[in-house]
Amino acid sequence: MKGYHVAVVGATGAVGQQMLHTLEERNFPIEKLTLLSSERSAGKKITFKGQEYTVEKAEPAKFDGVQIALFSAGGSVSKELAPEAAKRGAIVVDNTSAFRMDPNVPLVVPEVNESDLKSHNGIIANPNCSTIQMVVALEPIRQSFGLSKIIVSTYQAVSGAGAAAIEELESQSQALLNKEDFTPGILPVKGDKKHYQIAFNAIPQIDKFEDNGFTFEELKMINETKKIMHAPSLQVAATCVRLPVVTGHSESVYIEIEDENVTVQDIKALLENAPGVVLQDKPEEQLYPMPASCVGLNDVFVGRIRQDLDNKKGFHLWVVSDNLLKGAAWNSVQIAESLVSLGLVK
Repeated sequence: MKGYHVAVVGATGAVGQQMLHTLEERNFPIEKLTLLSSERSAGKKITFKGQEYTVEKAEPAKFDGVQIALFSAGGSVSKELAPEAAKRGAIVVDNTSAFRMDPNVPLVVPEVNESDLKSHNGIIANPNCSTIQMVVALEPIRQSFGLSKIIVSTYQAVSGAGAAAIEELESQSQALLNKEDFTPGILPVKGDKKHYQIAFNAIPQIDKFEDNGFTFEELKMINETKKIMHAPSLQVAATCVRLPVVTGHSESVYIEIEDENVTVQDIKALLENAPGVVLQDKPEEQLYPMPASCVGLNDVFVGRIRQDLDNKKGFHLWVVSDNLLKGAAWNSVQIAESLVSLGLVK
């Protein structure tokens, strides 16, 4: 199989590390690997497939000859360097929010809208982690039974806010157990006016508030879902909450479908065979998805499927996935694999 020149931007970060692990695990056809980061992390050594690589500072010239560039180094880096990489012939798969709502940039979850990759202009956006797992679970339902409304409440892991948030959860938990004082400094939003305790708590804010009362994270889920599903009239509402869980986002999802003759068994049968979905739904055995059991796995896990008691067209689902894998690294590598299989990489 032909090998490709692949660059990973943000190679030393949590998602960048997961990207490298996933590329290695999937045995992605790499002929040359370039690892890039900020000036602060340049010079670090990373081992990939038994070979040691030196991380270089990300700058435009480093993308000469690169065919696929996986970006996960923050929105400002993507805005500056992704167009430069694309200008030099690379196909950029960007894991930030920088280009997600750009009408000229496809926003892709391969199980849902892989064909959108054919319309790329050098940059492809990887959706928000909480959006990805939800649309993987709901797209088969939408295609078979129609979909008119989604109301989702998320229970998101601190790893979605970065390594510093994980450290804060661990240090706060230890301090509380030891009855020691501490000062929150990261969550809900680093650098914002107020910070709150995350250990043994739930924070109903992820990202900054907009004028309409929704947070940017909630608006991302709303707008990205409509774009990915090509369903601008779909009714979507979201409430995003941060929990003291290290890895694995959970979601309580209420949907209204268009076919009133659908049963719970119909939806279970559909999801049992859906790509990227694992059905874990046996309440009589207390079998349902949980973040602790999804860590390190690429799939989206669905359970607790039940029909609404007041609306025949309404159904409730519980959706769980590893936010660093399917929510970021794995979806990015999947996009790269799709680009290769569709013959879109020169």
